[in-house]
Amino acid sequence: MTNLGDLEVFVRVIAAGSMSTAARALGLSPAVVSKRIKRLEDRLGTRLLQRTTRQLSMTEAGQGFYDRVVAVLSGLEEAESYASGRSSDVTGTLKISAPTSFGRLHIAPHLKGFMAAHPDLTLHLVLSDEFTDIVGGGFDLAIRIAELTDSTLVARRLAPVRRILCASPDYIAVHGMPEDIDDLKRHICLPAHNYDAWRLEGPQGSLVLKPEGALITNSSEVIREAVIVGLGIALRSTWDIGPELKSGRLVQVLPGYEGSRNVALSAVYPSRQFLPAKVRLFIDYLSGLYGPVPYWEG
Repeated sequence: MTNLGDLEVFVRVIAAGSMSTAARALGLSPAVVSKRIKRLEDRLGTRLLQRTTRQLSMTEAGQGFYDRVVAVLSGLEEAESYASGRSSDVTGTLKISAPTSFGRLHIAPHLKGFMAAHPDLTLHLVLSDEFTDIVGGGFDLAIRIAELTDSTLVARRLAPVRRILCASPDYIAVHGMPEDIDDLKRHICLPAHNYDAWRLEGPQGSLVLKPEGALITNSSEVIREAVIVGLGIALRSTWDIGPELKSGRLVQVLPGYEGSRNVALSAVYPSRQFLPAKVRLFIDYLSGLYGPVPYWEG
């Protein structure tokens, strides 16, 4: 019988697109991964992968084998989940990537409940504002706030993300309240991530605005503090500035314009067909926590 470990290595190689990337994710050397793929091919008596110096692709036999292997591995995962009760007996480490501010504000405070329900599971939470390489970094899933494009990854929408233009009352007292979108040209704007364009939805539809200001930073948290102290106008997510809006430290500017509605909070992971129970449980937990109308909108 074929070694199940070899099957898992094969699936990881396909998901990663290269043996070296899969090797890093598995904690193995590329030579070991190559040897295990060759052992699998020798046992089956057929070539599964076409290898060149720049590209790795499946043969026709490899594609058919892959389709059946992921079904087998998924079935084994479901069987293990069922036998273990699925609710509290998941083990191992769940490695998660999430944006810095969102992770601090809306993931970290809620970890206690999840970890209490799954005491044998270790969470490894990595916060970064850069899009991490999920497979190469060995992540089980990533939480992303973005307008996701087509990719080989699977995304599950967790909640809508509403972004509004805002400023402090002190800034408005000095510079005045903008009356229309063109007024922003005479105001100090605070773009995050080094002059990223603002993609807005307004009365006339979608538009792209290139904000200009004297503060340049790659830190979203710096922009948040800058708008609160009155340095300018910023486009911020309501999950990030909800308390400040409620207290009056920030006010909405040009309420007819908001950030693109295509941006959402999503959980992203490598494969729909082979989804470990620990990943599914965490995604379900976050989905139930946030919901279609997230608590920060209240």
